[in-house]
Amino acid sequence: MYGLRHSERKAVMRVIEKERKVAIINGLCNGLSLRAASRMFDTHRTAIQNLLVRVGQSCEWIMAEHMKGIDCRNLEIDELWTFCGKKQARLRGAELYDPHLGDQYVFFAIDHETKVIPAWALGKRDGKTALAFLYRLKSSLNGTKPQISTDAWSGYEDTVERVFGADVNYATITKEHESVAVGPGRYAPPRVKGVVKSIRQGEPNEDRICTSIVERSNLTIRTMQRRFTRLALGFSRKIENLRAATSLHFAFYNFVWQPRTLGGLTPAMAAGATDRLWDVADLVEG
Repeated sequence: MYGLRHSERKAVMRVIEKERKVAIINGLCNGLSLRAASRMFDTHRTAIQNLLVRVGQSCEWIMAEHMKGIDCRNLEIDELWTFCGKKQARLRGAELYDPHLGDQYVFFAIDHETKVIPAWALGKRDGKTALAFLYRLKSSLNGTKPQISTDAWSGYEDTVERVFGADVNYATITKEHESVAVGPGRYAPPRVKGVVKSIRQGEPNEDRICTSIVERSNLTIRTMQRRFTRLALGFSRKIENLRAATSLHFAFYNFVWQPRTLGGLTPAMAAGATDRLWDVADLVEG
């Protein structure tokens, strides 16, 4: 290897055997950063990044192929904030007009009963991303009229009606927080003192108007995907890398992860999207 030219040596370094690929992807799905995976598996960081992008693209296909005709009757929707390249306040000049830099939001829905996440979308927190996400969500369902709960973000009211028409029971939930002075070093949000539920469309079951499950899923994502961990250095510098990591997480969560509440089933199995347990090798092989 030491007799090779730099370009040839670099190519040899990026050839990763199957067992190591599976171990690397498993590590990335369980909170490892690229640099940590590079140290642990003695593999070049660029090779790991290239592997992530390839597997992430494969996971997008897996989600599109298997998340069809899902019976989700009680959906909760939320948006998870992150950033790409640099934070929004740091953007300058032409960077301000680049949709792939600065604040990015992951829109996703989770079913209250099966815990499956049938659809997601990545982009700015605007109507365009919301529409793309909701159309993707609708195409993954089996046509049963769902109940949808969201927060009070104004971007949902028109887009939900535009995508689902009258075939939805839609409500929002607004949290009221205690008035607490922001002290030095304070990071956690103030304590919730109450919630306001508002029916927007149809006849939703008021007892099921809730966003607690999807908000708890935000913590799961931030724990299992290093790029979403707050106050850390694992952020994405390119939007394609962020998209690949997001796609990998949702495929891993739906098909491989076994939540304790499902008694040994994966969310995809509970929702009828697959009839078997998957492992990380299935995601790597596509």
